[in-house]
Amino acid sequence: MNECSAWAKGDPLMLAYHDKRWCRPCHDDQELYAMLCLEGQQAGLSWRTIIHKEAALREAFAGFRIEAVAAFDSKKVEELLQNPRIIRSKAKINAAITNARAIQKLIASGEFASFDAYVWHFTQGKQIIHRLQKLAEMPAQNELSEAVSRDMKKRGFSFVGPVIVYSYLQGVGVIDDHLEGCPCKATL
Repeated sequence: MNECSAWAKGDPLMLAYHDKRWCRPCHDDQELYAMLCLEGQQAGLSWRTIIHKEAALREAFAGFRIEAVAAFDSKKVEELLQNPRIIRSKAKINAAITNARAIQKLIASGEFASFDAYVWHFTQGKQIIHRLQKLAEMPAQNELSEAVSRDMKKRGFSFVGPVIVYSYLQGVGVIDDHLEGCPCKATL
């Protein structure tokens, strides 16, 4: 195991996330939304917790289908708060609903044809590849995540602070922070 994947500590779900998903460019609106929800769920918790609850979260949140979650009402929120398999935070549940509605509003405005177009417009569709040598060099946030966070908040998204957004941008591959020498590193 290299230093890049050492944070997985031999956990098969964490290793699979590192090797197959983390920092891989994603252009699917539903998965971009799912990752935004998962990153928001992580606030104050470990990524290991989220990865181990991911299947239950996807099930509870209708597969993170944007239109389905946008239609959740107070009765659904109460139902989710009773589900012991997920993170039972009313604020995080409401953020998932708020963000689904914000995506719908964003697309309906005509400014962007898709959530994908919105997410990737910040880098003109290009992946940002950092050339990090050690995990200690990886920032928790940067100017890009601060700009995306500000814009998302302005558009009505929640649980999108610059630290969450930085992790999100890594998770959907806008940023590749695999360490130099990691076999999962982009070769652009």
